[in-house]
Amino acid sequence: MDTRLLLLVEDDAAFARTLARSFERRGYQVLTAASAEEVKLLLQEHRPGYAVMDLKLAGNASGLNCIQMLHEHNPEALIVVLTGYASIATAVEAVKLGACHYLAKPSNTDDIEAAFGRIAGDTEVELTQQTSSIKTLEWEHIHETLADSDFNISEAARRLGMHRRTLARKLEKRQVK
Repeated sequence: MDTRLLLLVEDDAAFARTLARSFERRGYQVLTAASAEEVKLLLQEHRPGYAVMDLKLAGNASGLNCIQMLHEHNPEALIVVLTGYASIATAVEAVKLGACHYLAKPSNTDDIEAAFGRIAGDTEVELTQQTSSIKTLEWEHIHETLADSDFNISEAARRLGMHRRTLARKLEKRQVK
């Protein structure tokens, strides 16, 4: 295993190029993929020690599959999930599947590299006294349903009992770039 080999799974080509260049300047060799199929092909020839995975890939594909695939290929790889669709449900699933950390976009190379160094839990994290708002609970439920339906908006809307366009509008409002 090449410990400085990083697999970057991101379907936004411009963001992937920027992030890859930033990691290369820090001494990493970077492999990029935009889909689960590309990840599968890269893993046939490479054994990355680090990975940055986007949660939602092109065509509403789930990055959770890529996390599982990489973790099965190399259980010691440090995997950080980077997503504009952060939720408790997907964070829990990502960690269960082998991710060591979960970051919401926007995050930079410093944040990601720091996350690679924080693989152990932190018992000193401050506990919040606030309860979740109705809007936060709604977003969590929507996102959990989206994840359960492999990010298929039509299927998630059906399961949520709302029109597909209503769900699409809610997602557009909440999307983080």
